[in-house]
Amino acid sequence: MRARQYLQAKLEDMLRTKGHAWPEKATLEPPKKQAFGELASNLALVLSKEAGLKPRDLAAVFRENLLQTASELKDIEIAGPGFMNFFFKPEFWQQTVAEVLEKGEEYGAPARGQGKKVLVEFVSANPTGPLHVGHGRGAAVGDSLCRILRFAGYQVDAEYYLNDAGRQMRILAGAIQIRYRQLCGLDVELPADFYQGEYILDLARELFDEHGRGLLEAPEQEVLDICRAKGQDRILAGIQQDLEAFKVVFDCWFSEKKLIESLAVEKTLEEMLASGLAYEHDGAIWFQSTRFGDDKDRVLRKSDGELTYFASDIAYHAEKFSRGYDLLIDVWGADHHGYVPRMKSAVVALGRPAADFEAVLIQLVNLLRGGEQLAMSTRAGQFVTLAEVIDEVGVDSARFMFLSRKSDSRLEFDLELLKQKSMDNPVFYVQYAHARICSVLKKAEAAGVSGLKPEPDVLGRLSTDEDLELIRSMAQFPEYVQGAARLFSPHLVSFFLLELSGMLHRYYNRHQVLNPQDPQLTGARLLLIRSVALVLKNGLHLLGVEALEQM
Repeated sequence: MRARQYLQAKLEDMLRTKGHAWPEKATLEPPKKQAFGELASNLALVLSKEAGLKPRDLAAVFRENLLQTASELKDIEIAGPGFMNFFFKPEFWQQTVAEVLEKGEEYGAPARGQGKKVLVEFVSANPTGPLHVGHGRGAAVGDSLCRILRFAGYQVDAEYYLNDAGRQMRILAGAIQIRYRQLCGLDVELPADFYQGEYILDLARELFDEHGRGLLEAPEQEVLDICRAKGQDRILAGIQQDLEAFKVVFDCWFSEKKLIESLAVEKTLEEMLASGLAYEHDGAIWFQSTRFGDDKDRVLRKSDGELTYFASDIAYHAEKFSRGYDLLIDVWGADHHGYVPRMKSAVVALGRPAADFEAVLIQLVNLLRGGEQLAMSTRAGQFVTLAEVIDEVGVDSARFMFLSRKSDSRLEFDLELLKQKSMDNPVFYVQYAHARICSVLKKAEAAGVSGLKPEPDVLGRLSTDEDLELIRSMAQFPEYVQGAARLFSPHLVSFFLLELSGMLHRYYNRHQVLNPQDPQLTGARLLLIRSVALVLKNGLHLLGVEALEQM
């Protein structure tokens, strides 16, 4: 936000001249009510004791100094016990339009990342079935987070951790084998805890078409290996196809099976034993996680020799760090919340600060149709797939809805609402704001009306409350992006877009942009709405949603 940067610099300069540093507890934030200014600060309250003055008296000293040195300020009000409320001149806000038009696609990008290398691992669903609506939310959050971090100056790679080893893959193979035997006429029952979906039967049919009854004579392990390979290959291909349709691209597909076969897990266990971070007890290997704040030590390899998921995860994260990443971000289901401190302790054990690992949690999605909740069960095969959601409501609607709430809060996703072309549909609301502007700009071009250059005398015509409201909102976009990057929270961008779109719709209903009686006002307002369109487009791109030019 230009206003905060400008005022922060002026305040710090003033403090230096008076022998003070910026206090840690001092704040400079937008007030809750616009009547209290564009920014407010408790600076005088925090510094009063050090300065030897009452807060209101110190605020009065600051006010007098700033009104002489900060030419962009219109006024400073002293409120309550000593708060300072800052009001900027209209010219200051009007210059935001010129800044947006000059920076274009780069407007809003905070210079925070400075090339720091980040790996974001997300979705990572077992290749045991098609992606469902819950996976879609994780995909949207992870991909949008990658976009935001890149925009903020980080070097970002997106990775899918392929859980192609372990018990779930054995269950998949067993389910396909049993369905195959049923197709061969054998009276065998599929266990209740095996995958039940129709897709399992489809995979078994493929095997039957290829081999007939021939696999009945083959050794069981050989058949299971064939079933496993068939299931993994077909399901993974479907997952990749769905993600591509959802505009999600991964830089790397990392195989857990290959990690184990490379002996990376065994090597990690040996290193942890050698360094005293792990120990053997009752035939099992344990991680001394209590040394890092965990409530109990955790098993890495069971007494029967089977590796735990935690052992593979430690080795996997060690491998990630070995590739030179400064920060690892994992997007997990909310049911993994208890796993986060455990993983942080493992990261510390690997010799990295706990802050080098972050987990973004994804809560469940309640899928509705016309307000009625749809029942879903992954193991029972009763779920709505991501592909079905895309087919029904479209990529843009699905992505925007997935990103419309904080990721660790439950989301209600109404299929019927998202098909409506109405202002109740949040993605329609935002895309329509952009399309409305494009329509006005096309009318202006057809009428031979061209926008003027964003010079002070032209921008000075943008003086109504609605003009300045729109501009002040656009000026906040960089801070929303910075907050989304800092907090790993893409929903902040969708919040901003809904707010800015609402202001644009109100503006459109109250003000005539194309005014043949006042060419300069028309030119100024064309500059304004063109800058709003740029900000909307930049924000929608960060969410992976298209900025439509007509609807």
